Amino acid sequence: MPDTIAPMDTRQGLRGGATPLAVRMRPTSLDEVAGQKHLLSPGSPLVSLASDKSGEQGAISVILWGPPGTGKTTLAQAIAHSSGRSFVELSAVNAGVADVRKVMEQALSNRDLYGVTTVLFLDEIHRFSKAQQDALLPGVENGWIILIAATTENPSFSVISPLLSRSLLLTLEQLSDDDLGIVIDRAVKDPRGLDDTVVLTKEARATLIRLASGDARRALTALEAGALSATASAIKGKPVITDEIVALAVDRALLRYDRQGDEHYDVISAFIKSVRGSDVDAALHYLARMIEAGEDPRFIARRVMISAAEDVGMADPQALVIAVAAADAVQYVGMPEGRIPLAEAVVYLATAPKSNAAYMALDAAIADVRAGNFGRVPKHLRDAHYQGAKRLGHGKGYQYSHDSDLGVVEQQYLPDELKGANYYRPTEHGNERDVSARWEKLRRIIRGR
Repeated sequence: MPDTIAPMDTRQGLRGGATPLAVRMRPTSLDEVAGQKHLLSPGSPLVSLASDKSGEQGAISVILWGPPGTGKTTLAQAIAHSSGRSFVELSAVNAGVADVRKVMEQALSNRDLYGVTTVLFLDEIHRFSKAQQDALLPGVENGWIILIAATTENPSFSVISPLLSRSLLLTLEQLSDDDLGIVIDRAVKDPRGLDDTVVLTKEARATLIRLASGDARRALTALEAGALSATASAIKGKPVITDEIVALAVDRALLRYDRQGDEHYDVISAFIKSVRGSDVDAALHYLARMIEAGEDPRFIARRVMISAAEDVGMADPQALVIAVAAADAVQYVGMPEGRIPLAEAVVYLATAPKSNAAYMALDAAIADVRAGNFGRVPKHLRDAHYQGAKRLGHGKGYQYSHDSDLGVVEQQYLPDELKGANYYRPTEHGNERDVSARWEKLRRIIRGR
Protein backbone atom coordinates (compact mmCIF):
# COMPACT_ATOMS: atom_id res chain seq x y z
CA MET A 1 0.00 0.00 0.00
CA PRO A 2 1.46 3.44 -0.87
CA ASP A 3 2.56 5.65 1.98
CA THR A 4 0.24 8.43 0.85
CA ILE A 5 -3.06 8.29 -0.95
CA ALA A 6 -4.86 11.25 -2.46
CA PRO A 7 -7.66 12.47 -0.21
CA MET A 8 -11.25 11.84 -1.25
CA ASP A 9 -13.06 14.75 -2.78
CA THR A 10 -16.04 14.72 -0.43
CA ARG A 11 -18.03 16.99 -2.72
CA GLN A 12 -17.89 14.42 -5.51
CA GLY A 13 -18.46 11.48 -3.18
CA LEU A 14 -17.35 7.94 -3.89
CA ARG A 15 -16.81 7.24 -7.51
CA GLY A 16 -16.34 3.85 -9.13
CA GLY A 17 -13.06 2.28 -8.09
CA ALA A 18 -12.38 4.80 -5.32
CA THR A 19 -10.47 3.39 -2.36
CA PRO A 20 -12.61 3.16 0.80
CA LEU A 21 -11.74 5.49 3.66
CA ALA A 22 -10.99 2.56 5.98
CA VAL A 23 -8.32 1.32 3.55
CA ARG A 24 -6.79 4.76 2.96
CA MET A 25 -6.49 5.38 6.68
CA ARG A 26 -4.76 2.08 7.43
CA PRO A 27 -1.59 2.90 9.45
CA THR A 28 1.73 2.47 7.73
CA SER A 29 3.69 2.10 10.98
CA LEU A 30 3.05 0.75 14.46
CA ASP A 31 3.20 4.29 15.84
CA GLU A 32 -0.07 5.07 14.06
CA VAL A 33 -1.92 2.04 15.40
CA ALA A 34 -4.75 2.88 17.81
CA GLY A 35 -5.37 0.42 20.62
CA GLN A 36 -3.67 -2.93 21.32
CA LYS A 37 -1.20 -1.26 23.67
CA HIS A 38 -0.70 -4.59 25.45
CA LEU A 39 0.89 -5.91 22.24
CA LEU A 40 2.89 -2.82 21.30
CA SER A 41 4.98 -2.05 24.38
CA PRO A 42 8.74 -1.58 23.81
CA GLY A 43 10.45 -4.92 23.33
CA SER A 44 7.22 -6.81 22.59
CA PRO A 45 7.34 -9.45 19.80
CA LEU A 46 5.46 -7.29 17.30
CA VAL A 47 7.61 -4.22 17.94
CA SER A 48 10.76 -6.34 17.68
CA LEU A 49 9.52 -7.88 14.46
CA ALA A 50 8.83 -4.46 12.95
CA SER A 51 12.19 -2.99 13.98
CA ASP A 52 14.31 -5.96 12.91
CA LYS A 53 15.26 -4.82 9.43
CA SER A 54 18.26 -7.13 9.16
CA GLY A 55 16.48 -10.33 10.15
CA GLU A 56 19.01 -10.97 12.89
CA GLN A 57 16.29 -11.77 15.42
CA GLY A 58 15.00 -14.66 13.35
CA ALA A 59 11.65 -15.32 11.75
CA ILE A 60 8.96 -15.33 14.43
CA SER A 61 5.57 -16.25 12.99
CA VAL A 62 2.49 -14.98 14.80
CA ILE A 63 -1.23 -15.71 14.84
CA LEU A 64 -3.43 -12.72 15.57
CA TRP A 65 -6.76 -13.61 17.14
CA GLY A 66 -9.45 -11.01 17.72
CA PRO A 67 -12.84 -9.60 16.69
CA PRO A 68 -13.33 -7.90 13.30
CA GLY A 69 -12.01 -4.36 12.97
CA THR A 70 -9.45 -4.61 15.78
CA GLY A 71 -6.45 -4.15 13.49
CA LYS A 72 -5.18 -7.58 12.48
CA THR A 73 -4.52 -6.62 8.86
CA THR A 74 -3.31 -3.21 9.97
CA LEU A 75 -0.68 -4.71 12.28
CA ALA A 76 0.53 -7.10 9.60
CA GLN A 77 0.97 -4.37 7.00
CA ALA A 78 2.53 -1.94 9.49
CA ILE A 79 5.10 -4.58 10.46
CA ALA A 80 5.91 -5.30 6.83
CA HIS A 81 6.29 -1.61 5.94
CA SER A 82 8.32 -0.81 9.05
CA SER A 83 10.75 -3.67 8.58
CA GLY A 84 11.28 -3.22 4.85
CA ARG A 85 10.55 -6.88 4.19
CA SER A 86 8.68 -8.19 1.15
CA PHE A 87 4.96 -8.37 1.93
CA VAL A 88 2.49 -10.82 0.41
CA GLU A 89 -1.17 -10.89 1.37
CA LEU A 90 -3.48 -13.86 0.84
CA SER A 91 -7.03 -14.50 1.98
CA ALA A 92 -8.07 -18.01 2.93
CA VAL A 93 -11.44 -17.25 1.33
CA ASN A 94 -10.05 -17.47 -2.21
CA ALA A 95 -6.48 -18.82 -1.90
CA GLY A 96 -5.55 -22.49 -2.21
CA VAL A 97 -2.57 -24.77 -1.72
CA ALA A 98 -1.16 -23.79 -5.12
CA ASP A 99 -1.15 -20.11 -4.10
CA VAL A 100 0.63 -20.92 -0.85
CA ARG A 101 3.30 -23.01 -2.58
CA LYS A 102 3.88 -20.26 -5.12
CA VAL A 103 4.49 -17.78 -2.30
CA MET A 104 6.85 -20.25 -0.62
CA GLU A 105 8.92 -20.74 -3.78
CA GLN A 106 9.20 -16.99 -4.38
CA ALA A 107 10.06 -16.36 -0.72
CA LEU A 108 12.83 -18.97 -0.81
CA SER A 109 14.20 -17.45 -4.01
CA ASN A 110 14.14 -13.91 -2.55
CA ARG A 111 15.93 -15.07 0.56
CA ASP A 112 18.65 -17.00 -1.28
CA LEU A 113 19.23 -14.51 -4.12
CA TYR A 114 18.61 -11.16 -2.45
CA GLY A 115 18.65 -11.83 1.29
CA VAL A 116 15.10 -10.49 1.59
CA THR A 117 12.66 -12.04 4.04
CA THR A 118 9.02 -12.36 3.05
CA VAL A 119 6.12 -11.62 5.34
CA LEU A 120 3.04 -13.64 4.38
CA PHE A 121 -0.16 -12.24 5.78
CA LEU A 122 -2.91 -14.84 5.64
CA ASP A 123 -6.33 -13.48 6.53
CA GLU A 124 -9.04 -15.76 7.92
CA ILE A 125 -6.73 -18.73 8.37
CA HIS A 126 -9.57 -20.59 10.10
CA ARG A 127 -11.12 -21.07 6.65
CA PHE A 128 -8.12 -23.13 5.52
CA SER A 129 -8.52 -26.89 5.70
CA LYS A 130 -5.98 -29.04 7.54
CA ALA A 131 -4.27 -29.92 4.24
CA GLN A 132 -4.06 -26.26 3.27
CA GLN A 133 -2.58 -25.33 6.65
CA ASP A 134 -0.09 -28.20 6.34
CA ALA A 135 1.25 -26.52 3.19
CA LEU A 136 2.40 -23.58 5.35
CA LEU A 137 4.53 -25.70 7.67
CA PRO A 138 7.74 -26.02 5.55
CA GLY A 139 7.99 -22.26 5.07
CA VAL A 140 7.35 -21.51 8.73
CA GLU A 141 9.58 -24.35 9.97
CA ASN A 142 12.56 -23.38 7.79
CA GLY A 143 12.16 -19.63 8.07
CA TRP A 144 11.43 -19.04 4.39
CA ILE A 145 8.55 -16.82 5.44
CA ILE A 146 7.33 -14.95 8.48
CA LEU A 147 3.71 -15.95 8.73
CA ILE A 148 1.27 -13.45 10.20
CA ALA A 149 -2.09 -15.18 10.26
CA ALA A 150 -5.35 -13.57 11.33
CA THR A 151 -8.48 -15.24 12.65
CA THR A 152 -11.71 -14.24 14.35
CA GLU A 153 -12.18 -17.79 15.67
CA ASN A 154 -10.44 -19.52 18.55
CA PRO A 155 -7.15 -20.85 17.06
CA SER A 156 -7.25 -23.81 19.46
CA PHE A 157 -10.15 -25.14 17.40
CA SER A 158 -9.40 -23.73 13.96
CA VAL A 159 -5.60 -23.91 13.53
CA ILE A 160 -3.65 -27.19 13.38
CA SER A 161 -1.42 -27.97 16.37
CA PRO A 162 1.92 -28.08 14.43
CA LEU A 163 1.30 -24.55 13.16
CA LEU A 164 0.22 -23.31 16.59
CA SER A 165 3.35 -24.73 18.20
CA ARG A 166 5.55 -22.93 15.68
CA SER A 167 3.82 -19.57 16.07
CA LEU A 168 3.23 -16.99 18.75
CA LEU A 169 -0.46 -16.55 19.57
CA LEU A 170 -1.42 -12.92 20.25
CA THR A 171 -4.93 -11.90 21.28
CA LEU A 172 -6.32 -8.56 20.10
CA GLU A 173 -8.95 -6.68 22.06
CA GLN A 174 -11.89 -4.61 20.88
CA LEU A 175 -10.96 -0.97 20.54
CA SER A 176 -12.04 1.28 23.39
CA ASP A 177 -14.12 4.40 22.85
CA ASP A 178 -10.97 6.49 23.24
CA ASP A 179 -9.17 4.41 20.60
CA LEU A 180 -12.09 4.80 18.19
CA GLY A 181 -12.10 8.54 18.84
CA ILE A 182 -8.45 8.72 17.78
CA VAL A 183 -9.20 6.77 14.59
CA ILE A 184 -12.17 9.00 13.70
CA ASP A 185 -10.42 12.30 14.48
CA ARG A 186 -7.41 11.30 12.40
CA ALA A 187 -9.61 10.33 9.44
CA VAL A 188 -11.36 13.73 9.53
CA LYS A 189 -8.10 15.72 9.51
CA ASP A 190 -5.59 13.53 7.66
CA PRO A 191 -4.89 14.24 3.95
CA ARG A 192 -5.31 10.51 3.32
CA GLY A 193 -8.82 10.77 4.69
CA LEU A 194 -11.35 13.60 4.58
CA ASP A 195 -8.59 16.22 4.70
CA ASP A 196 -10.56 18.56 7.01
CA THR A 197 -13.20 19.12 4.31
CA VAL A 198 -16.11 18.37 6.67
CA VAL A 199 -17.16 19.31 10.19
CA LEU A 200 -17.96 16.46 12.56
CA THR A 201 -20.15 17.47 15.49
CA LYS A 202 -19.45 16.19 18.99
CA GLU A 203 -22.78 14.34 19.00
CA ALA A 204 -22.08 12.70 15.63
CA ARG A 205 -18.66 11.61 16.84
CA ALA A 206 -20.26 9.94 19.86
CA THR A 207 -22.81 8.24 17.59
CA LEU A 208 -20.07 6.90 15.34
CA ILE A 209 -18.22 5.49 18.34
CA ARG A 210 -21.39 3.87 19.65
CA LEU A 211 -22.35 2.34 16.31
CA ALA A 212 -18.83 1.00 15.77
CA SER A 213 -18.91 -1.33 18.80
CA GLY A 214 -15.13 -1.45 19.01
CA ASP A 215 -14.67 -1.97 15.25
CA ALA A 216 -12.45 0.67 13.61
CA ARG A 217 -13.42 -0.39 10.10
CA ARG A 218 -17.10 0.02 10.91
CA ALA A 219 -16.45 3.46 12.41
CA LEU A 220 -14.63 4.69 9.30
CA THR A 221 -17.23 3.22 6.95
CA ALA A 222 -20.00 5.01 8.83
CA LEU A 223 -17.95 8.24 8.87
CA GLU A 224 -17.47 8.03 5.12
CA ALA A 225 -21.19 7.44 4.57
CA GLY A 226 -21.98 10.39 6.81
CA ALA A 227 -19.56 12.62 4.92
CA LEU A 228 -21.20 11.75 1.61
CA SER A 229 -24.69 12.42 2.97
CA ALA A 230 -23.63 15.72 4.54
CA THR A 231 -21.93 16.80 1.32
CA ALA A 232 -24.98 15.99 -0.79
CA SER A 233 -27.23 18.13 1.40
CA ALA A 234 -24.80 21.02 2.01
CA ILE A 235 -25.65 24.36 0.40
CA LYS A 236 -22.61 26.44 1.31
CA GLY A 237 -19.60 26.22 3.55
CA LYS A 238 -18.16 23.03 4.95
CA PRO A 239 -20.59 20.10 5.11
CA VAL A 240 -21.58 19.34 8.71
CA ILE A 241 -21.94 15.72 9.83
CA THR A 242 -24.57 15.54 12.57
CA ASP A 243 -25.67 12.49 14.52
CA GLU A 244 -28.97 12.51 12.59
CA ILE A 245 -27.03 12.39 9.30
CA VAL A 246 -24.90 9.50 10.57
CA ALA A 247 -28.00 7.54 11.62
CA LEU A 248 -29.64 8.24 8.25
CA ALA A 249 -26.51 7.38 6.27
CA VAL A 250 -26.06 3.99 7.90
CA ASP A 251 -29.82 3.31 7.96
CA ARG A 252 -29.99 2.96 11.72
CA ALA A 253 -32.44 4.66 14.04
CA LEU A 254 -30.79 7.23 16.26
CA LEU A 255 -30.59 5.52 19.63
CA ARG A 256 -29.46 7.55 22.62
CA TYR A 257 -27.10 5.30 24.49
CA ASP A 258 -23.86 5.96 26.30
CA ARG A 259 -22.00 2.77 27.14
CA GLN A 260 -20.45 4.48 30.15
CA GLY A 261 -23.33 6.75 31.16
CA ASP A 262 -26.82 6.75 32.63
CA GLU A 263 -28.45 5.06 29.64
CA HIS A 264 -26.10 2.09 29.96
CA TYR A 265 -27.08 1.52 33.59
CA ASP A 266 -30.77 2.31 33.07
CA VAL A 267 -31.19 -0.14 30.20
CA ILE A 268 -29.32 -3.01 31.85
CA SER A 269 -31.31 -2.39 35.05
CA ALA A 270 -34.59 -2.53 33.12
CA PHE A 271 -33.39 -5.65 31.31
CA ILE A 272 -32.58 -7.54 34.52
CA LYS A 273 -35.82 -6.46 36.19
CA SER A 274 -37.84 -7.53 33.14
CA VAL A 275 -36.25 -10.99 33.20
CA ARG A 276 -36.86 -11.21 36.94
CA GLY A 277 -40.45 -10.09 36.41
CA SER A 278 -40.98 -12.78 33.71
CA ASP A 279 -41.88 -10.25 30.98
CA VAL A 280 -40.31 -11.85 27.90
CA ASP A 281 -41.29 -9.04 25.52
CA ALA A 282 -39.78 -6.34 27.71
CA ALA A 283 -36.61 -8.38 28.26
CA LEU A 284 -36.17 -8.84 24.50
CA HIS A 285 -36.84 -5.14 23.92
CA TYR A 286 -34.03 -4.09 26.24
CA LEU A 287 -31.76 -6.79 24.83
CA ALA A 288 -32.41 -5.35 21.36
CA ARG A 289 -31.61 -1.84 22.57
CA MET A 290 -28.29 -2.95 23.98
CA ILE A 291 -27.35 -4.88 20.86
CA GLU A 292 -28.31 -2.03 18.52
CA ALA A 293 -26.44 0.44 20.72
CA GLY A 294 -23.26 -1.59 20.33
CA GLU A 295 -23.10 -2.79 23.93
CA ASP A 296 -20.31 -5.30 24.56
CA PRO A 297 -21.99 -8.72 24.07
CA ARG A 298 -19.73 -10.17 26.75
CA PHE A 299 -21.19 -7.70 29.24
CA ILE A 300 -24.71 -8.76 28.26
CA ALA A 301 -23.77 -12.44 28.55
CA ARG A 302 -22.30 -11.89 32.02
CA ARG A 303 -25.51 -10.23 33.19
CA VAL A 304 -27.56 -13.10 31.75
CA MET A 305 -25.46 -15.62 33.70
CA ILE A 306 -25.85 -13.62 36.91
CA SER A 307 -29.61 -13.41 36.39
CA ALA A 308 -29.80 -17.17 35.86
CA ALA A 309 -28.19 -17.82 39.24
CA GLU A 310 -29.69 -14.89 41.14
CA ASP A 311 -33.28 -14.80 39.90
CA VAL A 312 -34.01 -18.31 38.61
CA GLY A 313 -31.70 -20.27 40.85
CA MET A 314 -32.85 -23.65 42.12
CA ALA A 315 -36.34 -23.14 40.70
CA ASP A 316 -34.74 -24.26 37.41
CA PRO A 317 -31.01 -25.09 37.71
CA GLN A 318 -30.89 -25.68 33.94
CA ALA A 319 -31.17 -21.91 33.46
CA LEU A 320 -27.56 -21.37 34.53
CA VAL A 321 -26.37 -24.11 32.16
CA ILE A 322 -28.17 -22.43 29.27
CA ALA A 323 -26.86 -18.98 30.24
CA VAL A 324 -23.26 -20.22 30.36
CA ALA A 325 -23.72 -22.01 27.04
CA ALA A 326 -25.03 -18.78 25.50
CA ALA A 327 -22.02 -16.86 26.82
CA ASP A 328 -19.67 -19.46 25.33
CA ALA A 329 -21.54 -19.32 22.02
CA VAL A 330 -21.19 -15.53 21.88
CA GLN A 331 -17.46 -15.90 22.49
CA TYR A 332 -17.09 -18.50 19.73
CA VAL A 333 -19.31 -17.08 16.98
CA GLY A 334 -19.17 -13.34 17.74
CA MET A 335 -21.75 -10.83 16.61
CA PRO A 336 -24.19 -10.43 14.95
CA GLU A 337 -24.90 -14.20 15.13
CA GLY A 338 -24.24 -14.11 18.88
CA ARG A 339 -27.60 -12.41 19.33
CA ILE A 340 -29.32 -15.75 18.58
CA PRO A 341 -28.07 -17.73 21.61
CA LEU A 342 -28.49 -14.60 23.75
CA ALA A 343 -32.15 -14.37 22.73
CA GLU A 344 -32.69 -18.05 23.49
CA ALA A 345 -31.18 -17.69 26.95
CA VAL A 346 -33.18 -14.54 27.72
CA VAL A 347 -36.47 -16.18 26.70
CA TYR A 348 -35.65 -19.24 28.80
CA LEU A 349 -34.79 -17.17 31.87
CA ALA A 350 -37.78 -14.87 31.58
CA THR A 351 -40.24 -17.75 31.29
CA ALA A 352 -38.58 -19.93 33.95
CA PRO A 353 -39.89 -20.15 37.54
CA LYS A 354 -37.99 -17.85 39.87
CA SER A 355 -36.21 -18.25 43.20
CA ASN A 356 -33.41 -16.35 44.91
CA ALA A 357 -33.41 -18.67 47.94
CA ALA A 358 -30.00 -20.21 47.22
CA TYR A 359 -28.02 -17.01 47.13
CA MET A 360 -30.07 -15.41 49.91
CA ALA A 361 -29.13 -18.41 52.06
CA LEU A 362 -25.47 -17.81 51.30
CA ASP A 363 -25.78 -14.11 52.11
CA ALA A 364 -27.33 -15.02 55.47
CA ALA A 365 -24.44 -17.39 56.17
CA ILE A 366 -21.92 -14.72 55.14
CA ALA A 367 -23.62 -12.24 57.49
CA ASP A 368 -23.12 -14.66 60.40
CA VAL A 369 -19.47 -15.20 59.50
CA ARG A 370 -18.84 -11.46 59.25
CA ALA A 371 -20.54 -10.98 62.63
CA GLY A 372 -18.17 -13.49 64.19
CA ASN A 373 -20.76 -16.25 64.49
CA PHE A 374 -18.79 -19.18 63.16
CA GLY A 375 -17.34 -21.23 66.02
CA ARG A 376 -14.97 -24.12 65.61
CA VAL A 377 -15.44 -27.03 63.26
CA PRO A 378 -16.84 -30.02 65.24
CA LYS A 379 -14.08 -32.51 66.08
CA HIS A 380 -15.67 -35.42 64.24
CA LEU A 381 -15.61 -33.38 60.99
CA ARG A 382 -11.97 -32.27 61.24
CA ASP A 383 -9.22 -33.69 59.05
CA ALA A 384 -7.78 -36.85 60.63
CA HIS A 385 -5.12 -37.65 58.04
CA TYR A 386 -2.14 -35.75 59.36
CA GLN A 387 0.14 -37.10 62.09
CA GLY A 388 -1.23 -36.58 65.58
CA ALA A 389 -4.76 -35.67 64.42
CA LYS A 390 -6.38 -38.81 65.81
CA ARG A 391 -4.68 -38.27 69.16
CA LEU A 392 -6.48 -34.93 69.27
CA GLY A 393 -9.78 -36.65 68.61
CA HIS A 394 -10.15 -35.46 65.05
CA GLY A 395 -12.56 -37.62 63.05
CA LYS A 396 -13.64 -39.62 66.09
CA GLY A 397 -17.32 -40.49 65.88
CA TYR A 398 -17.75 -39.37 62.27
CA GLN A 399 -20.48 -41.34 60.51
CA TYR A 400 -19.97 -42.11 56.84
CA SER A 401 -23.25 -41.25 55.08
CA HIS A 402 -22.89 -43.97 52.44
CA ASP A 403 -22.97 -46.65 55.12
CA SER A 404 -26.62 -45.78 55.74
CA ASP A 405 -29.37 -47.32 53.64
CA LEU A 406 -30.85 -43.84 53.29
CA GLY A 407 -27.55 -42.25 52.31
CA VAL A 408 -27.92 -39.74 55.15
CA VAL A 409 -27.42 -40.03 58.93
CA GLU A 410 -28.19 -38.06 62.06
CA GLN A 411 -25.07 -35.99 62.68
CA GLN A 412 -24.05 -32.48 63.68
CA TYR A 413 -22.38 -30.56 60.87
CA LEU A 414 -22.65 -26.94 62.02
CA PRO A 415 -20.46 -25.58 64.81
CA ASP A 416 -22.03 -25.63 68.30
CA GLU A 417 -22.59 -21.86 68.15
CA LEU A 418 -24.77 -22.22 65.04
CA LYS A 419 -26.51 -25.46 65.85
CA GLY A 420 -30.05 -25.33 64.43
CA ALA A 421 -29.38 -22.41 62.05
CA ASN A 422 -31.70 -22.38 59.01
CA TYR A 423 -30.15 -20.51 56.11
CA TYR A 424 -31.72 -22.16 53.08
CA ARG A 425 -35.45 -21.57 52.83
CA PRO A 426 -36.54 -23.02 49.47
CA THR A 427 -39.63 -21.72 47.71
CA GLU A 428 -42.46 -23.71 46.16
CA HIS A 429 -41.56 -22.50 42.67
CA GLY A 430 -40.70 -24.94 39.89
CA ASN A 431 -37.98 -27.47 40.64
CA GLU A 432 -37.46 -25.95 44.09
CA ARG A 433 -40.82 -27.37 45.22
CA ASP A 434 -39.26 -30.84 45.04
CA VAL A 435 -36.05 -29.56 46.60
CA SER A 436 -38.06 -28.04 49.46
CA ALA A 437 -39.80 -31.32 50.27
CA ARG A 438 -36.53 -33.25 50.08
CA TRP A 439 -34.61 -30.75 52.18
CA GLU A 440 -37.29 -30.89 54.89
CA LYS A 441 -36.94 -34.69 55.10
CA LEU A 442 -33.13 -34.50 55.10
CA ARG A 443 -33.11 -31.86 57.82
CA ARG A 444 -35.31 -33.96 60.09
CA ILE A 445 -32.98 -36.96 59.75
CA ILE A 446 -29.75 -34.95 60.11
CA ARG A 447 -30.98 -33.04 63.16
CA GLY A 448 -32.82 -35.95 64.72
CA ARG A 449 -36.26 -34.36 64.73
